[in-house]
Amino acid sequence: VPLQASGGGLVHPGGFLRLSCVVSVRTSSTDTVGWFRQTPGKEREFVAAIRRTENSQHYANSAKGRFTISRDNAKNTVYLQMNSLRPEDTAAYYCAAAPRLIVSELRRTNAYKSWGQGTQVTVSS
Repeated sequence: VPLQASGGGLVHPGGFLRLSCVVSVRTSSTDTVGWFRQTPGKEREFVAAIRRTENSQHYANSAKGRFTISRDNAKNTVYLQMNSLRPEDTAAYYCAAAPRLIVSELRRTNAYKSWGQGTQVTVSS
């Protein structure tokens, strides 16, 4: 399933960005959409996920209270609103889709079957 991520850029600390992930196909294989991020030399880490069937949102501790994941089913798009950005949020951000996942699977990269290309987020003064 093709995924198209966009919305990255350069922002000052304390600023905000909204990432978008267009999911070209709405099927059971895209019930869960997650955002992950990766910096050079490090493993890809979970940021947030949204599950359509359960209508639930889940966040990494680093994202709670600052990031919001949402879904516009009419546009087949999942958004990641990122507020109060910090330099440590600098990374390439990836969206990924999976069939319906249970909560314990959400943070596992190998649970996701389709990945979009990364969009770079740089937080710097």
